[in-house]
Amino acid sequence: MEGIEHRLFGAWDGAEACSAAKWAAHAKAEIAECHESDAVPILVGGTGLYLKVLLEGIAPIPEIDPTVRATVRAMDEADAWKLLALEDPERAAMLDPGDSQRIARALEVKRSTGVTLGDWQLAKAGGIAEEVTLHPLIVEPERQWVYDRCDLRFEAMLDNGAIAEVETLLARELDPDLPVMRAIGVPEIAAWLAGEIEADAVVASGAQATRNYAKRQFTWFRRQPPPEWPRVHPSWESENIDIEVTFASLLRK
Repeated sequence: MEGIEHRLFGAWDGAEACSAAKWAAHAKAEIAECHESDAVPILVGGTGLYLKVLLEGIAPIPEIDPTVRATVRAMDEADAWKLLALEDPERAAMLDPGDSQRIARALEVKRSTGVTLGDWQLAKAGGIAEEVTLHPLIVEPERQWVYDRCDLRFEAMLDNGAIAEVETLLARELDPDLPVMRAIGVPEIAAWLAGEIEADAVVASGAQATRNYAKRQFTWFRRQPPPEWPRVHPSWESENIDIEVTFASLLRK
């Protein structure tokens, strides 16, 4: 952290699933506290959905009927896609047929509430975008540079305690469906510890999972933020953009 105060970093135990709504509620409180002490909170990260929920709010979707959820989640991927195309064609047209998680979510919302996910999202509430002065900046570095960093990052994780961390998680016998058990590196290292894959495969699959996530981030930040948000495209092979100067200009605002 290089001596810089961080908040909501490592704030949840792995046994508790943290939703975007829960995180946004805590983030709103932290931001308010910063403002009360005349501090400037800097919202940073790559998890776009969480940022979106904080700024725009979230749809007040009721709890999904457990029976409906179990039925939908047990469906064949292709069948779920076909049913969604019949029951919520607008949402189906927005999703890739292989995006099983979002397809299941849209289908269970429609079946449990009788209202489409899109209609629920029109009733979003709780966002802070209209309550704060926001100075956004989207940093879009060269993709290959990011992918190279992804490979180095996973190797560094292995060298700096990731294996012991996964061993500790496995010893707790947590629900395998918890987000922490599906985090990048955990399934790969767990498979190696169980003797299911070789050490070389851990590095290769973990690095690939990291790159896949980075690719999804590129896609999200290309499509989702407001078009007026400024973007910079730094190149670390040249000095045409100075990121420190760019961020300093935001703080001066």
